[in-house]
Amino acid sequence: MTPADHIRVERKGAVLWMTLNRPEVFNALTRAMYAKIEATCAEVERDDTIRALVVTGAGDAFCAGADIEQFTRFDRVEDAIDYDARGNDAFGALENVRVPTIAAIHGACVGGGALLASSCDLRIASPSVRFGMPIARTLGNCLSSRDMSRLISLLGAPRTFDLMLTARLLPAVELQSAGLLSEVTPDEASLLPRAEALAERIAALAPLTQRATKRTITSLRQLQERDERELLASCYLSADFHDAVEAFLAGRPPQWKGK
Repeated sequence: MTPADHIRVERKGAVLWMTLNRPEVFNALTRAMYAKIEATCAEVERDDTIRALVVTGAGDAFCAGADIEQFTRFDRVEDAIDYDARGNDAFGALENVRVPTIAAIHGACVGGGALLASSCDLRIASPSVRFGMPIARTLGNCLSSRDMSRLISLLGAPRTFDLMLTARLLPAVELQSAGLLSEVTPDEASLLPRAEALAERIAALAPLTQRATKRTITSLRQLQERDERELLASCYLSADFHDAVEAFLAGRPPQWKGK
């Protein structure tokens, strides 16, 4: 499979489907995949006959986060800044695309996968979903204010603190009670048919109303942007981060030293 195949895009009537397609690594995200997400959203902007967009994952997971191997080459602060920007460009494209977006989630939805799902307008999931941001026990990196704002807008500050500080993964029942999921399907097999039915219902509604609703809600979530160069550098260039990346790839636990 080539990088061009890592996201599969297909049209079903008025609905465009975007499937993360690296099941052998639980659909881990690469820079090329971020670029494909942006390009797909740009395609939607150019085609008025597309009325909804569904994002899902192939295999046993929605998305297990970033491809860790790409972090082995981080040795400058610009590496962290650029990687964060690439992700936010993709997530922002989903947030701002003119049509309603639906994340159909199953299995692992963590790290960058959690941010991807959070950038969609609606989220439905099967019972196997596990959602979280376990970076405090895996890589020791950090989130930008834009990424943190996405989580806070959905979960609120108290639950976001819980999610981030405990590094735990939230199950379907808790995600639905928190309002992050609009529904949980009865079983795994019914997830994609339900996503298709929901997308078709949304696609049949007034497109100008849908677009205005998206713009209004998105604009109300004002992101507090600031210079995060020092913050990102302190995590991504730390000895802890580099050891954690090596540990992850070697299958051993990281040794946190706080430097």
